[in-house]
Amino acid sequence: MLQFKKNIKVDAILWDFDGTLANSAAKNIAITKQILARVAPRLTGSNLPRYLQSETDYHFANHAADHWRDLYRDYFGMTADEIKNAGPLWETYQMLDKTGVTLFDGVADTVRQLSGFPQGICSANATSNIRQVLHEHDISSAFESVIGYEDLPHHHQKPAPDGGLKCLQEIFGNTQGKTIIYVGDHIADVLFTRALGEQLEASNTVISVIITHSGARPGQWRVKPDEVIESPTDLAALIMN
Repeated sequence: MLQFKKNIKVDAILWDFDGTLANSAAKNIAITKQILARVAPRLTGSNLPRYLQSETDYHFANHAADHWRDLYRDYFGMTADEIKNAGPLWETYQMLDKTGVTLFDGVADTVRQLSGFPQGICSANATSNIRQVLHEHDISSAFESVIGYEDLPHHHQKPAPDGGLKCLQEIFGNTQGKTIIYVGDHIADVLFTRALGEQLEASNTVISVIITHSGARPGQWRVKPDEVIESPTDLAALIMN
């Protein structure tokens, strides 16, 4: 674990989307219900999994699972075949679903406050959906790169580092001697940060920051981040004070 120091020289800030910038729990629940109706109708109606019955329960399960497949298996009760069939449907149903997505308190102001730093988004969410939400909240111009689900092959999604590498290439070209912060809310984001650091040249430093405003409990994770913050404004304080 790195020792995060105030006033550290930061060259870029990369963000996760779901649970970090945006509270998309209601939309994710709605999408999952539609997918279950198609691939696992046995888990609908009165048999709807508990963790799809409220945003609080959904956040708990999402942060407890290492990966979306674990979430589907361990908390939604889906079989291996059902999970296999569900995966390719996510992007389509995500774009069809009209449930609103809101930014967490302080996100828009913090992103604008940090506009002097190159910023990017590396997410398993659909790129077009991310861009739509950023546009709706008038912060699109703050991000020099947005890498989402459809920008990478299925087996190169987080926690594989490919999205981060592509994001940094779009921002810098070749990275040398850069200090990069990745802000997320999930153990997969810590694993992603570590993998990204291993793939970059040794002259680069990648710092994992976990934000807890969507219910993350990093103290319980097998891999710990470098820094834990409660709100976006805490990040601005760390970097700019």
